[in-house]
Amino acid sequence: MAAAEAGSVASQAQAVLRGRLCDPAFVYLALRSSPDTNYSKLKYLVASSVSEACNNSVLLLGPRGCGKAAVVDMVLDDLKKEHPDAISEIRLNGMLHSDDNCAMKEIARQLCLEHRLSFSKMASSDDNTEFMIDMLRECGLAHKTIIFVLEEFDLFAQGKQRLLYSLLDAMQSLTSQAVVIGVSCRLDADQLLEKRVRSRFSHRKLLFVPSSLDDIQRLVEHLLILAKDSGLPAKYIMDYNSRLNNIFTDKKFKGILNSLMDADATTSNIIRYLFRAVSYMNAESGFLSVESFMNALSSMQRQPKMDSLQDISILELYILVCMHRLEDKEQSSCNFTSIMKEYRSIQDAYKTSDKYASTVCFRAFEHLLDRELISFADNKGRNQPLEYQPVKLLISSRELAQSLKMNTTCPAVLQKLLDRERYM
Repeated sequence: MAAAEAGSVASQAQAVLRGRLCDPAFVYLALRSSPDTNYSKLKYLVASSVSEACNNSVLLLGPRGCGKAAVVDMVLDDLKKEHPDAISEIRLNGMLHSDDNCAMKEIARQLCLEHRLSFSKMASSDDNTEFMIDMLRECGLAHKTIIFVLEEFDLFAQGKQRLLYSLLDAMQSLTSQAVVIGVSCRLDADQLLEKRVRSRFSHRKLLFVPSSLDDIQRLVEHLLILAKDSGLPAKYIMDYNSRLNNIFTDKKFKGILNSLMDADATTSNIIRYLFRAVSYMNAESGFLSVESFMNALSSMQRQPKMDSLQDISILELYILVCMHRLEDKEQSSCNFTSIMKEYRSIQDAYKTSDKYASTVCFRAFEHLLDRELISFADNKGRNQPLEYQPVKLLISSRELAQSLKMNTTCPAVLQKLLDRERYM
């Protein structure tokens, strides 16, 4: 009965943690509490534009994955709740709408959709530009702010920049009421603007920096530490948080975070990682452990080639080691025949019992080709019999060495041969 109760609590805890990880509002909750964050600065700028009926433009600059889009989404969601009828949102992406005509058409389409107007697909670019200017004026008179979010802003700064000029020039009118938010991973995005466009831009910039190790650890603690009002038994919450705090001080856990940072330190990658870690929670005890985090890291770092190497036969390992030895001997190419000569020389030198007939070896050779662990070196010899066609290894010496260590039935002679070649 106790085990059943523990399993039930564990599943409830997993549900709570997964709900947190899937909720952007909770993930970025810390940003709302500090007045020095880019969230607070952007919200103040846009909110003042809405309340004071003025025009503004700002650039959000920083490397990919540091939270620019998330901050924009949070600010707009909060302001729409505070001013439900005073904000209209238009979104463009430079990857899709860098062409000026396409961008103007998309702006007109979204404006028509937002204000329940009929959209004409046949309208010219000039008609769409005039329609945008008219809508800016009408929304300004109605005290409604149009917020333009331009993702991949640097791509809009290519070519004649007619979209940016038309948009920023229309915002010079006293009757218009709009905010342009540019999002770019290029720190010099404002320097790409033409003089006529730059003179109409407000030159406000918010810089985003990649997360540090301390930032990532604070985020992990924020997402995984359970609050008292989580709806779980108080004793379980106390024990769970106590064990989790011990994990956070463990050197192995610090190493895991460092490995994550080396690979991808973006918030989205951290969330994906924690989601896996929660899935590895011990179902019997209902607690996370260092092994949970290590297993999650291993599952994210899994490589297809290593998976293919795990279940190959001893004979196939012999063929791979022979090919590696031939490459170390700087042979220009090798084929099944030369691999068999190397294989026989190993058998004669070490007197091993792993002797197989040529037909069996040929089937193993074909299997390695099917698994794409080896491939044909070129297309020149395709008319020749298979055993004479040149082949090459598709795995590194490190991957081969690791597969030998993981294979519990691997003969010691193979490991010895590979180590000798690596350190010669």
